Amino acid sequence: MPLVDALGNLARFVLLPGQRHNTVGVPPLIEGVVFGALLGDRAFNVDWLRVELDVRGAAAVIRPKSNRKAAIDYDKDIDRWRHRIENCFAKLEEFRAVATRYCKTDTSFRAAISLAAAVIATR
Repeated sequence: MPLVDALGNLARFVLLPGQRHNTVGVPPLIEGVVFGALLGDRAFNVDWLRVELDVRGAAAVIRPKSNRKAAIDYDKDIDRWRHRIENCFAKLEEFRAVATRYCKTDTSFRAAISLAAAVIATR
């Protein structure tokens, strides 16, 4: 699970087990990071994350789920920038070892992602 900056560059990432929900990886990603807004897809539309972002003074730019009882507003103009997160995934998956999860251990997979991100940053 990545944390991407405003330019679409990988800032941090956390590896999660395949059977865990992505929101589990949010606290370690945003710990110690100062930001004005957090962009995410509908999977991140959970109350505890919205409360955490309010406490930090950051805007939650997360589309509400259709089954949510109370409608929640979000900034649709900022939400248009969410494609940069997907672009980061696409750039990382240009590297075969990352795309196919070729590495056998978490440590080597983290190293492959870090190396790929470093190569992307130098382009």
